[in-house]
Amino acid sequence: MTGQQLQLDTIANNLANVNTAGFKKSRAQFEDLYYQEIKAMGSQTPDGGRVPAGIQVGLGVEPTSVQKIFTQGSLTETGNDLDWAISGNGFYKVIHNGENYYTRAGSFSLDANGDVVTQNGDRLQPQITVPQGTVSMRIDNNGLFTALDAQQKVLATVQLTMDSFINPSGLRSSGANLFQETEASGAPVEANPGTQGLGTIQQRFTEVSNVDVTEELVNMIITQRAYEVNSKTIQTADQMLQVANGLVVR
Repeated sequence: MTGQQLQLDTIANNLANVNTAGFKKSRAQFEDLYYQEIKAMGSQTPDGGRVPAGIQVGLGVEPTSVQKIFTQGSLTETGNDLDWAISGNGFYKVIHNGENYYTRAGSFSLDANGDVVTQNGDRLQPQITVPQGTVSMRIDNNGLFTALDAQQKVLATVQLTMDSFINPSGLRSSGANLFQETEASGAPVEANPGTQGLGTIQQRFTEVSNVDVTEELVNMIITQRAYEVNSKTIQTADQMLQVANGLVVR
């Protein structure tokens, strides 16, 4: 029942973030526990034969991991110059509390200094500062950012890079659409978008959550039924013990 509760908590978090830009769904995984061996497999019988199967009674289930699934989310057009969706693999690097963090949420804004920041104010790395007089901004699929004035004169250009990990599922989820490097994820590999297996940048698009609502609802129903059946098993076992305790030997 504890395992099914964890499964339900995971499903609930997925559904809660169905509209979160760049969110990646999670999947709980389980393994069976130790077995009580009543009769060993292959043990010898009095007639010299061997027991073909034996008797093992399982002792339940335990969770092994809650894994992030980094499949591509759908892209939605917004028309905003600072919405940069990643199509393919890769993460943007940002500075949060003085440390490097990584995100798939490409909905950026400008702060008072003209720096490109996340919705929480974390500066994008490499840092992009939009100069005064900028009227329009362009970023191509390979990450070359260009700021233009009213006469379409180039005011600034910056090459944006992205990072990839050999095991993105090993990243630590830190909230606020941010991930942090761990020993399990491996070190980040920095490169230009569209190179070394990295995806490309789609300006004026956002990547929506990769949560499939129908799939999560089906999983929720299965989890609910499994929880109910497990509770019924406990009740039935208790009733059987009551019957056994009520037997009177005459």
